[in-house]
Amino acid sequence: MIIGAGAIGCLVGGRLALAGQQVTLIGRPPVVEAIQAHGLTLSSGVQTHTAVTVEAVPSLAAALAGGASFDLAILTVKAYDTATVMAELAPWRPHLPPLLTLQNGVGNEERLAGILGAGRVIAGAITTPVTVTAPGVIEVTRRGRIALAAVDPRATAFPLLSLAALFAAAGLPTRVYEDFRALKWTKLLMNQLANATCAILGWLPAQVMADPRLADLEIAAWRETLAVMATQRIRPVTLGGYPFPWLAPLIRTLPPAVIRLALGRLVGGARGGKAPSLYLDLAAGKGRTEVAYLNGAVAAASAEIGTPVNRVLTETLQALSAGQTPWAQWRDQPARLLQRVQEARR
Repeated sequence: MIIGAGAIGCLVGGRLALAGQQVTLIGRPPVVEAIQAHGLTLSSGVQTHTAVTVEAVPSLAAALAGGASFDLAILTVKAYDTATVMAELAPWRPHLPPLLTLQNGVGNEERLAGILGAGRVIAGAITTPVTVTAPGVIEVTRRGRIALAAVDPRATAFPLLSLAALFAAAGLPTRVYEDFRALKWTKLLMNQLANATCAILGWLPAQVMADPRLADLEIAAWRETLAVMATQRIRPVTLGGYPFPWLAPLIRTLPPAVIRLALGRLVGGARGGKAPSLYLDLAAGKGRTEVAYLNGAVAAASAEIGTPVNRVLTETLQALSAGQTPWAQWRDQPARLLQRVQEARR
């Protein structure tokens, strides 16, 4: 059972279904109707496959109707929808299987463990870029990986090596990690880069990283995140092919000019010309973004160190998404953003 029929939910559900697994996907009516009518289509640009066995339903109640049971639930909704999902899950708690969350940001696992128990929650991250091209149709732009970690390694309800093998058989290479906090905070580093700044300014990542002042702002945000991780004794891990364990010390110590070159390459290529997730949510007028679970999590995590860059990015984007501040006042205004950060550093 996959809760959330967005890009990631459809990717994972489609892959599992094509590998012969029975999959029920819970999503919004337009997606559910499209999958019911035409199946779930996955395209890699070279090959296209349609999973016609995926069952699509509009709610958890519909998925569990008639006493249906599942071996695993996978949560792929946006982090700001976790509370809504938790409220929907609560009445069904005795009937729920272990739950894997593939959400971005930090804090989701702890909240879910509060109603399911830590042993029944698995932390996950996915590094596969996916685009929804139409309801029930997704395009994979680059092959990525899934990462797993038990929230409570002493009492995990689903064997992680078995789950990793299941994903691998479905064409989703998977690695198991020991520390779920290290996994999720490292993924936060990846999601954080050239994301909130792009949303605020209405710029693409390549534009942000081409401006030395803004690239330095991204470096400062990363350094704040790494400092918070250090105070909590969270060590970054290698994820998505990026060796953060040895990158982190370099990010902390190398001159910004050197780091800018590396970060420019990191967000180059296809990603440099693609609007990031926070930008897309703001532009869609959703009224909220996941910034509170990314930059906001950094700003809220430690009172021992200052996090002015992440705090300004969070507060500014939250005001924009809530409609408290017109986006026109910040679009194409890097000097204003830099000035706001400078004031926060005083």
